[in-house]
Amino acid sequence: MSMWHGAKARRAAAVALAATALTVSLTACGGGGGDGAKEDGEGSASANPSTSTPKDDGAGGETPDTSQVLATMRAANGLEIIIHSAERDEGGFLTVNGTLTNTGSKQEYAPVSWNGRETQVARTGRSFAGFTVVDKAEKKRYYVLRDTDGYPLTTTGVVNVKPDEKVAIFAQFPAPPDSTTQVDLQLPMMPTATIEIS
Repeated sequence: MSMWHGAKARRAAAVALAATALTVSLTACGGGGGDGAKEDGEGSASANPSTSTPKDDGAGGETPDTSQVLATMRAANGLEIIIHSAERDEGGFLTVNGTLTNTGSKQEYAPVSWNGRETQVARTGRSFAGFTVVDKAEKKRYYVLRDTDGYPLTTTGVVNVKPDEKVAIFAQFPAPPDSTTQVDLQLPMMPTATIEIS
């Protein structure tokens, strides 16, 4: 078994318990739009393509394939997240990959609310643990998975983003049922994005 497959297997085993616990604690959700971002004018969502190549900050693993654009989430301060893929894997997980870009002319700080509100992840520092996936058909909300030490399985350490800087990001969730092919991706201070699962 290669080092990569061995690490992947260990990671899957490490989060299996967390995945089971999170699946049990899934909450019913309404049709709301992710922390009122649209109502407050914080941003907009669209599917405008981008052909630029993101910088890998080392926290999100491999640089995502930017040839595909599932959705674009834009905040009023110029921060933009392009979602490139949402893929199920054999372990029952859903991995979302994207690129965070500062389209503005000055350095912007990643909102603290992106870290998530749970006490368990507050100690892990800056992350994208605030991401959630909403399956409207099943009326369920899925949260970013945690490992056995409580650390979120998502990009960490992104504090600020310079103008035109691109950062590869990812977040891993329990996978919705196979019958679900479309979900809403939500992040505080950003508009909701509807994406297709492959």
